[in-house]
Amino acid sequence: MIGYKGHNKVGLVFSGGPAPSANAVISSVCLSFIDKSIPIFGFYYGFEFLEKFDSNNPASFKEGIQYSVLKADIARIRNRRGVFLKTSRANPGKDIHNRQDLEDPVKNRKLMNILDAFDHLGIGFLVTIGGDDTLKTANYLGLMGLPVIHIPKTIDNDYFGISWTFGYWSAVEVCKETLLNLRADSESTNSYFLVELMGRKAGWLTYAAGISGEAAIMISTEDIEEKILDIDKLADHIVDIILTREKHHKSYGVICVAESLAEKLPEDLKPKERDKHGNYIMGSAEVGRIIRDAAMAKYLERTGNKKKIVYKQLGYETRSTLPIGFDVVLGSMLGFGAYKLFKKGEFNCMVSVSDNFQVQAVPFDKLIDPDTLLTRLRDVPKGSDFFELKEALSFKRK
Repeated sequence: MIGYKGHNKVGLVFSGGPAPSANAVISSVCLSFIDKSIPIFGFYYGFEFLEKFDSNNPASFKEGIQYSVLKADIARIRNRRGVFLKTSRANPGKDIHNRQDLEDPVKNRKLMNILDAFDHLGIGFLVTIGGDDTLKTANYLGLMGLPVIHIPKTIDNDYFGISWTFGYWSAVEVCKETLLNLRADSESTNSYFLVELMGRKAGWLTYAAGISGEAAIMISTEDIEEKILDIDKLADHIVDIILTREKHHKSYGVICVAESLAEKLPEDLKPKERDKHGNYIMGSAEVGRIIRDAAMAKYLERTGNKKKIVYKQLGYETRSTLPIGFDVVLGSMLGFGAYKLFKKGEFNCMVSVSDNFQVQAVPFDKLIDPDTLLTRLRDVPKGSDFFELKEALSFKRK
């Protein structure tokens, strides 16, 4: 099979935040190609070095520093924490906003640098592992003529086209253990913990962690119908639950909120920091602290008493934890799936699996808006069984 500019080697890039089982995916991708004697090049730190490739000085792009030709001993990393290839949030498609921009030599310069690097190394195909921003970059490169296969990665589990993303359930497990510890502490001290969890756009992690960690309250953007979060109204809701629990002789508990609520904050409270993809860094707003402060003030106003509510962010602890078996198997299947799509010639597609782990190809055009080139995201549908479960297991039964 002949790829970009007639080349037949394969490139592999992991981009964006770490996720448990990242190395199972990397290992499985590599072994699948190596087993068929197809050379595979792993690039370090996502697109960080690739987007800076200088075709006038190709000798500066060196094996062992910017990339490695991967070998069969990569089988040993399957259960290792972290990301073997390292990672970054480099964004070579930062200036691309529509298809016309892909033809602009100024706006597409970093993308062209990547293609130049691949041409220099004889790489005709690319496998990307990453979140929705990485998917955007993969799509850009595919539209520019490079055959690309993408493997979805996010502990937020908010990808269209796949039921569960690798690492999600491992992250849930870490959150569960932490929440159970905090719940025991709260019960011992007659207090509450308000824990802000990752989930830039959706409540999958907050709800699953809260359910398994026996939280009293779980709140994400799916619970808020207004475009702008009414902090006073939400504080009243939280205090209503706290007071109801007190009637049941439960003056303690854990409250889980998703960091995505920061996107609905009033303008003056919204996060100011952005990453290289232009996304707000939700954790910098500390929306959980804002909600905690409002709830404590509301409790004092309504009862005349103070209530101890401790604010805590839980995020980075989840990204490089030891993966559970499910995620190792899922990640390995997705990695193997990249080779299966390659073998079938199904490019510009995302690897997915059915419920029984049969590999499926999801074309990019089903995941990405053809005009804006933005990726679709998947929240927890309000009224769905999963949403209703978190409601059913809330405060009265704790």
